[in-house]
Amino acid sequence: MKQYDAKKILNIALAGHSGCGKTSVAESILYLAKVSDRLGKIADGNTMLDFDSEEIKRQASIMTAVAPIEWKNTKINLIDTPGLFDFAGGVAEGMRAADTALIVVSGKDGISVGTEKAVEAATKAGLTKMFFVNGLCDEDARFYRVFETLKATFGPSVCPVVVPYIQDGQANTYVNLFDYKAYKYDAKGNVTPTALPDMGDRLEGLREAIKEAVAETSEELLDKFLEGEEFTPEEIILGVSQGVRDGSICPVFCGDAHNTFAIDQLLNSLTWLAPSAAQGGEIGVDLDGEPVEISVNKDAATAAIVFKTVADPFIGRLSYIKVVSGKISPDTPVINMRTGAQERISKVLTMTGKKQSDTDYIGAGDIGAVPKLVSAKTGDTLCSPLRKVVLDGIDYPVSSYTMAIYPAKKGDEDKVAQAISKLADEDPTIRFESNHETHEMLVSGLGEQHLDVVISRLKSKYNVEARLQNPKIAYRETIRKKVSAQGRYKKQSGGHGQFGDVWIEFEPYDTDDLEFAERVVGGAVPKNFFPAVEKGLRDAIKKGVLAGYPTVGIKATLYDGSYHPVDSSEMSFKTAASLAYKNGIPNAMPTLLEPIGSLKAYVPDNNMGDVMGEVNKRRGRVLGMSPAEHGTQVVEAEVPMSEMSDFSTFIRQITQGRGSFEFTFARYEDCPANVAQKVIEKAKAEMGDD
Repeated sequence: MKQYDAKKILNIALAGHSGCGKTSVAESILYLAKVSDRLGKIADGNTMLDFDSEEIKRQASIMTAVAPIEWKNTKINLIDTPGLFDFAGGVAEGMRAADTALIVVSGKDGISVGTEKAVEAATKAGLTKMFFVNGLCDEDARFYRVFETLKATFGPSVCPVVVPYIQDGQANTYVNLFDYKAYKYDAKGNVTPTALPDMGDRLEGLREAIKEAVAETSEELLDKFLEGEEFTPEEIILGVSQGVRDGSICPVFCGDAHNTFAIDQLLNSLTWLAPSAAQGGEIGVDLDGEPVEISVNKDAATAAIVFKTVADPFIGRLSYIKVVSGKISPDTPVINMRTGAQERISKVLTMTGKKQSDTDYIGAGDIGAVPKLVSAKTGDTLCSPLRKVVLDGIDYPVSSYTMAIYPAKKGDEDKVAQAISKLADEDPTIRFESNHETHEMLVSGLGEQHLDVVISRLKSKYNVEARLQNPKIAYRETIRKKVSAQGRYKKQSGGHGQFGDVWIEFEPYDTDDLEFAERVVGGAVPKNFFPAVEKGLRDAIKKGVLAGYPTVGIKATLYDGSYHPVDSSEMSFKTAASLAYKNGIPNAMPTLLEPIGSLKAYVPDNNMGDVMGEVNKRRGRVLGMSPAEHGTQVVEAEVPMSEMSDFSTFIRQITQGRGSFEFTFARYEDCPANVAQKVIEKAKAEMGDD
């Protein structure tokens, strides 16, 4: 593929609800542009953009894929993003690389939660928004109903461009409202101009919708519209073009990707409606933290963003890059602004799905890939040493679904950890940590399906088998009463013996650990043994007397004891201290503490009551509510961590995917007696099994 100037490059992200046909639209475009010699179908597992084995198995996109095409002397970089909420990280990556979001909507199902989320993500990223209503050859499709819903949901900016003429339930003819011409498609996808069909008042109503949208683009045109004057064809075309670029107009196209119907009209319109890469530009930050304007200029110093990483054991590491200014090539020196190190570029590639093609360089405004960058991660800025700037990274959704992960074979813990670390390089929404307290490895993602894919990929890519289970809860134990106890250790076995004797006072104390003190008088216990007593206690509190959980909130005061001038040693006093602990704590009203977390749930207004009720069911306390953006409420609460394992699934189901939440540890509280009893019984059973 030849090199294009940024003025002739369009970066288009396809987004929308799962199953609306994003990948099918992309495959149809690739076929029409002759990038592919066959029309790939998801059901057949032969698409260019859903090439990963997991995508083929699940018949759904789970990661962002890129493919460039050439159409009317314009290069269009298609960025196909996942629709499943569990893989929303891919949407964040695609939006970061794009200048326009083409939001695909099912002609049968209409607006879904994924449609709203795609519009929200595109708005947040500052992208131009367009809609494509897909699947109109399905007899259950209802374009005009979907269009009215789009307009009602997203406002007067929604503007029809291509509409179907439906006859006998068939959508074979499409009317372009700009050139006021109709085009008929046959079963083979061939297109022929045809007479404008008689659509009655509907056609005039649609033209009126265009005029309304154009009127919103300037005060002059609004005055003309309100006075009932007609717009000239030039005013309509210029008004729509300007409105699309400044975001005041969201054009609506339609067709059927499976049959390629009206896909050519979509492409023709993109070439003059969508903003080119040259109209982009970004605000970076220099070394002093000052903003720097970076225009899309091929002759300027290089500045580029890594928007996606592939870490594959077979093809190696691949960094997908969008160049904002300058160019990326083997002879371009670039610095990774996160590490401060120079990155060595051996070659640059154009990616079409999984197919790699060598290219001389990736120019300003364009997208490509670089293999084997040693330290580059997703979100890193690569720039010229002559102009050091940092570009905005990628705002990933927060992972809130956490499970414990165990290797199928004992001893494979390191293999699991290393493999997940590589998967997290590809997908930063995967988080991994080792909990030293519960001795579990924890993996977090965006939902059940996300972690299911993690387990599958561990096996397919790294030959590591693992399983998931609910994570253990890090309970604590403490005491509520002051007691004194003796610990006496005496061992005589001929020759040198062991002797240690201590009296220790245990009492509740405001500490997350152990507070050790002494008030020994008369040298009953020599000072040189005090550290051994403390060490013995610190070792002892690692296992509580109720269920074996660490004991906290205790003050232990050594106040008396005795020793033997020959047989006493540090070891004997350490052992005596642990015996005092075991003798005293059961009489000090030991109690179980459970971890409590702070919850912030962001939910639509009409789900607020459901969430508050669920918090109460989970033994939580609602602290308050406050309004948030986009018609949502923030419910703030405190909930025991043991009750939150499936809260992620609940939120998604009750809000149809609109809701989200943040949950962080707050403090420990007394565990209710009935709950504590179950925890203690379970812990004792597990200790018995050991």
